[in-house]
Amino acid sequence: MFTQDNPFASEEITPPFSDEWAAKRRVADAIRQLTEVLVTSSPDIEKMHAIAEQLEITALDFRKSPRIFGRSDWAATGEHGSFGQVSHELNPMAGWSNPIAPPVTSWIEGDLARATCQCGWAYEGPPGSVHGGFVASIFDQFLGMAQILGGQPGMTGYLHVNYHNRTPLNTELTLEGRLVKVEGRKTIMHGEMYADGIMTASADGLFVQPRGGMHSIDTQKSTESQ
Repeated sequence: MFTQDNPFASEEITPPFSDEWAAKRRVADAIRQLTEVLVTSSPDIEKMHAIAEQLEITALDFRKSPRIFGRSDWAATGEHGSFGQVSHELNPMAGWSNPIAPPVTSWIEGDLARATCQCGWAYEGPPGSVHGGFVASIFDQFLGMAQILGGQPGMTGYLHVNYHNRTPLNTELTLEGRLVKVEGRKTIMHGEMYADGIMTASADGLFVQPRGGMHSIDTQKSTESQ
């Protein structure tokens, strides 16, 4: 499912492409753990300042490493895997090497798209519940991947989310998506989110393929930067 044509594509959990990504996944997981601890603990103030000082030193040292900005540039080096593999690591909602991602793990099963994820305390909105903005982001990622069922990936035109029940934290969420129809460059998708068998939210999304295809986005970016 990794293709340059579908930059939103994800897949079931796979081993990292290289030792570099294995190490980066480890760092990302440590940051996720740190974030979870930060929002659920109340240590001594001086201890927190000491922790912050350690992290600032680490961040400064990290910043001295070679930098690559943007997934397209990561893939263009030819040393870090295909664009799809890089996206699988760095996507902000599904990337295993991106600490802000829950992450959302998606796959295609016949004529349906499916996904799972779990959101900890860092994603809390209403008490004990996932923030509605993150619910929408999960749907945007999931339906963006699921539009591959229509054969022509595009950019989000609109995303309409209905919130039926609260979406609980620290609970496996399952998602199911299906293709509604394809009209020219437009793909319309429908998705549903469940927790313990109860639908918590549903969404309808319109995705529009840019004229010239998804490749045209990078082409336009390169042209504008010259």
